[in-house]
Amino acid sequence: MGKTYERIDGRLRTFIEEQHIFFTASAPLDGDGTVNLSPKGVSGSFVVLDEQRVAYLDFAGSNAETVAHLRENGRITLMWCAFQGPPTIVRVHGRGEPVFRDDDRFAGLLGRFDGVDPSRHGLRAIIVVTAELIRDSCGYAVPFMSYDEDRPLHAKRFSRDDDDSLSAYFAKKDHIATSIDGLPGLPLPLPAMPPAQ
Repeated sequence: MGKTYERIDGRLRTFIEEQHIFFTASAPLDGDGTVNLSPKGVSGSFVVLDEQRVAYLDFAGSNAETVAHLRENGRITLMWCAFQGPPTIVRVHGRGEPVFRDDDRFAGLLGRFDGVDPSRHGLRAIIVVTAELIRDSCGYAVPFMSYDEDRPLHAKRFSRDDDDSLSAYFAKKDHIATSIDGLPGLPLPLPAMPPAQ
């Protein structure tokens, strides 16, 4: 049923890039800590960097659990499942790193994303994941569902923010600078967006 892959290429890469939504899972080292599972779905916010690495844009939200977990231990799993076409589930287990706006790599990584205006979504980091285990499995129990379009609500909410108002928004939230379990989250105040390359 399931198969293990050494790289993200060919049919596997095509499948991943065609999906409109994926999920991220992370957890702190503390066995009593909070496991986090998040859906990601803004079109154009995910890219395959090479055969071992993928990246996605980390947009504004009401917490920063994934960032906090990656800063502590780096463990992350990404999952895609087919809601149309042949029943397939793909998981990439690996090590992730949040690349923040003041990192020298940020602008170059941002240039790899096409089709999304990050200024409309409160971009706060780019998450880079290096695959350690790549597996697929059947998706026989995943229902058929159709994609209509991205919801416009996130862009409507955050497109009116600049760096200062975005930092002020984050500062008011309980679990942005610190995770639910008290781990360091998003560094605040938010650094300015670097010039486009």
